[in-house]
Amino acid sequence: MYLLYSIVTLVALVVASPWFLYQGLRHRKYLGSLRERLGYLPVSFNLDGDPSIWVHAVSVGEVLAARPLIAALRIRYPRLKLFLSTTTRTGQQLARRNLSEVDGVFYFPFDWTFVVRRTLAVVKPRLFVMVETEIWPNLLRECRRRKVRTVVVNGRISYRSFPRYKLVRPLFRRVLADVDRFCVQGDETARRLIELGADASRITVTGSLKFDALGIGGGLGIGAGAGAPLRGPDRVMRFFRLSRNRPVLIAGSTLKGEDEPIIRAFNRIRITTPNALLIIAARHPERFDDVERLCRQEGLATVRRSQLAIDAEPRADAVVLDTIGELAQLYQLGTVVFVGGSIVPAGGHNILEPAAFGKPVVFGPHMQNFGEIAATFTANDAAVQVRSERELEDTLVALIDDPVRRARLGAAARALVEQNRGAKDKTLAVLGELLPQDRLAEVLPFPGAH
Repeated sequence: MYLLYSIVTLVALVVASPWFLYQGLRHRKYLGSLRERLGYLPVSFNLDGDPSIWVHAVSVGEVLAARPLIAALRIRYPRLKLFLSTTTRTGQQLARRNLSEVDGVFYFPFDWTFVVRRTLAVVKPRLFVMVETEIWPNLLRECRRRKVRTVVVNGRISYRSFPRYKLVRPLFRRVLADVDRFCVQGDETARRLIELGADASRITVTGSLKFDALGIGGGLGIGAGAGAPLRGPDRVMRFFRLSRNRPVLIAGSTLKGEDEPIIRAFNRIRITTPNALLIIAARHPERFDDVERLCRQEGLATVRRSQLAIDAEPRADAVVLDTIGELAQLYQLGTVVFVGGSIVPAGGHNILEPAAFGKPVVFGPHMQNFGEIAATFTANDAAVQVRSERELEDTLVALIDDPVRRARLGAAARALVEQNRGAKDKTLAVLGELLPQDRLAEVLPFPGAH
């Protein structure tokens, strides 16, 4: 069965290779990371062959969610190396730039046995941590053979993935048996895992790490207080020295088909508030050009974030966010925030980042990927869910004109974020069972002994 899986994935890669080649040539994706994806890490990556903890986070969202856990692992296991892998280039860039706690960052290998063996031989993990839904049969089987403990953290099985997993349930049951523990976001994911064949005794509902990833001041960094210098993740704020009375509409993580109703709503807003600013962040970098073109076609004076002058106010109607990892901090500027992937049927994106800043959040009907969180927010009148493009436009315009409702929505959103923190500590408790600190001295060499 594993051989069949490997053959199918190889055939799929061969069939898709023209697309990957096109993406590589057009957008500079994949080609530069091919050696690492084939398991060829530099010898210097782990020169002394030290044991490690290997955390895998697919892309930007997973990297951000894993940040508080990674910081805690660094403190709890100081004698173990800490490595992080990602699948996407944007996740890789963010991790290299912002995760000083890790000893190395690399691209996740293709899930073929001979490839993962190469990677494991260099990384030498004692614990393999998968963020959200990363189930790789050959890697997990090889970890089991090498007595590497494995755990899924912040786990979720989305409504879109669940039917696909059920189609290969016999294989999936065997694969899930190679995972030592599952730390999942909610009861629905726990139920789905059990239905797919996971042992219920290995599942712990810990909540979402994304609540803990939000800084005290909101967002995924530490908010700067009045007069504080802006460094690190806060530095982006120096490009948006906005007038106090300037309304800001932020559209985050938009997908194709969502930009048009946002721009129409913004043009309606400008009728009564001509100084309003639109910040629009496409989910995928390859769409930056299209979004900029669309804004200009609709009559908006448009500039890219990368073209803004530091310590100045943007002299434009719209800013296209063409940078990676800055959206979370920019949410604090929003008068109203729309979170994309939800008007088109893509399952929605994370609403917690603007909520942590106490911002009124609007999203569409397709929030299945964050169903439990979305339902909690709407039930507590902490966000607005719209059903159509027209309703989206009307809601955004109405909220800009209604400061009382904005304040009520924002306060309820922030309160929910504070109430739901704690997933990091629950997850660490599970990891402590898999990798007890008091037993590490029995298996690790003394510092300097090799």
